[in-house]
Amino acid sequence: MFLEYQPQINPETMQIIGLEALLRWRHPVHGIIPPMRFITLAEKTSLIHSIGEWVLLAACRQNILWQNQGLKPVKISVNLSVQQFYNPHIIDIISGVLARTGVEPKCLELEVTESVGSQDADYVFATMNRLKSLGVSLSIDDFGTDYSSLGRLKNLPVDRIKIDMQFVRGIGQNLKDEGIIKVILELGRTLGLKVVAEGVETAQQLAFLKENACTEIQGYYFYKPMAAQDVAAILPKS
Repeated sequence: MFLEYQPQINPETMQIIGLEALLRWRHPVHGIIPPMRFITLAEKTSLIHSIGEWVLLAACRQNILWQNQGLKPVKISVNLSVQQFYNPHIIDIISGVLARTGVEPKCLELEVTESVGSQDADYVFATMNRLKSLGVSLSIDDFGTDYSSLGRLKNLPVDRIKIDMQFVRGIGQNLKDEGIIKVILELGRTLGLKVVAEGVETAQQLAFLKENACTEIQGYYFYKPMAAQDVAAILPKS
């Protein structure tokens, strides 16, 4: 297994504001296998915990390697599965990764899906607050596609929400998708949350998002997921 990284940018300044770490599996026969093909199986077993910790360690170590090359520190987003989030040792795991790699907590963002909020609310709030106390950032991935509760969202200590690509794909084709995007962007502004649009692939999509003041973009229009050495070529020097 290995990681690729997809830059997230501010479309006005073209500045890279973050990276998302994306897990890949190189199969000797079938080639590169995307995570949707194997993560579901891993989540049904205890393998997701060891895989998840490896991803955290690899992403944080890579960030330190870039910094050692004289590149500016950048925030890397790493997805936490529901099983990882509900691991009673998750705080120790994250603090251990930070200690072992030496990466600054502000350079790590943990992504969780909305579905974590459909279970034990007390655990969710307590765990998120403990993670925040470590100094890391938190974001909600694929916002608007799963369990959505504005009452809970306003109380969750998250820093960012990510607009799912299915809505972005509807730009120029579906007024309801465009309406949902506008609502999410306004919600983010009202709650003081950053909002990133995923899966931006066309000039039309980008124009709509910029017109509606979305300042964080991720997608093929700017960058595809890339190897660490390719990321090093585009990161600014410190």
